[in-house]
Amino acid sequence: MSDSTSPLLLSQSDSIESKQLPPPPPPPSLDETIELCIGDFSWVQFLQAFLVSFAWVFDAQQTFISVFTDAEPTWHCTQLGDKSCNSVSDICQLSKNSWSWDFPVHTSIISEWGLECASSLVKGLPASSFFMGCLAGGFILATLADTSLGRKNMLFLSCLMMSISSLLTILSPNVWIYSVLRFVNGFGRAMIGTCAIVLSTELVGKKWRGQVGTIGFFCFTLGFLSLPAIAYINRDSSWRTLYFWTSMPTLFYSMLVPFFVRESPRWLFVQGRTEEAVLIIKSIASTNQNISRISFSNLCFERETWNVDLYSAIKVLVERNWSFRRLSAAMVAGFGIGMVYYGMPLGLGNLSFNLYLSVTLNALSELPSSMVTFFIIGTLNRRSSLLGFTILSGICSVMCVLAGKVSATLQIGLELVSFLSACTAYGLILIYTLELFPTCVRNSAISMLRQAIVLGGAISPVLVAAGRKNGFLMFGVFGLVIGICGLFVVSLPETRDRTISDTMDEEEYKERVAFSCDNIS
Repeated sequence: MSDSTSPLLLSQSDSIESKQLPPPPPPPSLDETIELCIGDFSWVQFLQAFLVSFAWVFDAQQTFISVFTDAEPTWHCTQLGDKSCNSVSDICQLSKNSWSWDFPVHTSIISEWGLECASSLVKGLPASSFFMGCLAGGFILATLADTSLGRKNMLFLSCLMMSISSLLTILSPNVWIYSVLRFVNGFGRAMIGTCAIVLSTELVGKKWRGQVGTIGFFCFTLGFLSLPAIAYINRDSSWRTLYFWTSMPTLFYSMLVPFFVRESPRWLFVQGRTEEAVLIIKSIASTNQNISRISFSNLCFERETWNVDLYSAIKVLVERNWSFRRLSAAMVAGFGIGMVYYGMPLGLGNLSFNLYLSVTLNALSELPSSMVTFFIIGTLNRRSSLLGFTILSGICSVMCVLAGKVSATLQIGLELVSFLSACTAYGLILIYTLELFPTCVRNSAISMLRQAIVLGGAISPVLVAAGRKNGFLMFGVFGLVIGICGLFVVSLPETRDRTISDTMDEEEYKERVAFSCDNIS
């Protein structure tokens, strides 16, 4: 009897031990080898990261340019003693001879094309078209930077398309052509931020990855800040002038990218282009001492064989449970963040504040946001920080509804805190997502996240239009959405001080090891 039961007991014991033991290790990772070669940091790496991140300046300008070009100008009564005409009158009920714009008619598309009595749908069509273009561009171009084009070429093409479409916008004869060109502009702009942050962080070691990721946020702030300055200087000029002064520098920058920006060595290795990767590593490494001791020709690792067509990266992200779970949670949180991040600046015209001053204050609030992100990224956990800022933004946004009935100053103060928190959460979730996914699908994952962020931005103009009559439909909905969506980050794993992976198998191994350790403990 003992003979018959001992094999059963033995098999049960082996089964228990096999469940407790971690799975076999994956193929060797490139991460440690590249880290050893690149070193901690060098000025060449910094200049490369800054040059790549500078694309965010032009990204910010095209994102928020409609705040000025599509604004509804103020007006005044022209006939003294006309009691039927005052500042609270419905302009559409007045005769054309009884009122006039405070500025020349060509300062805004609303006044130039006579859209003051058009529906909110028509007035908001250019801004909505821009965000719809961002969605279409992000979906169609999502994986090109991970597959055929790479980070550098995608950045060049995106900047070039955005600059040319912005320049052509000057020729718009009506709101319909203008909206189409804004769609094309958003389509081209869709991949700029994604490629910039991925490429800049893949050019440095893990010690400086978070800090380098924030350079783009500082550049975005610079671009946002430049808008009210350019608009104020040209306040009596045509809205077309604003597009000219923002498109020409972008065109010049895009011409510099092919000659001065270097491709990601991590992406080149994953694509099997080892010789190119080695040359780039040698050119950006802080010292060549480590490189001379490593034989790259003998470096063996398992390259991804599934990455063969345009949407294979998105397909594999959805097929694997752990990556689908991470991507879904990040995208839901990104949707709420995007609604506040893009919606707040677009809704500044609803406040009883000078438009130039309010836009400047919002742009300036991105500066401390970038500083906060820079300093906390290396000290605090990603998950808890992101959760805290989304909740804070939601609370302040809801409070704006009540503050508007008490004090305009208090309302703009709460709006700034809400926007600052959303800006910080935006930066955190981008860096967090960078660390959640391996090199082979990182650009695609960031693209999908930004799709969710832009989707939130695409819905926000509708809420802003509705918020002109009912503040809760803007501030209240903004606050509830970002607060609830932010809760989804609780399901994500912490990535602080963790090395990034290069292949899906490597990341899956880490996931399984962490799961096994949790079960044992």
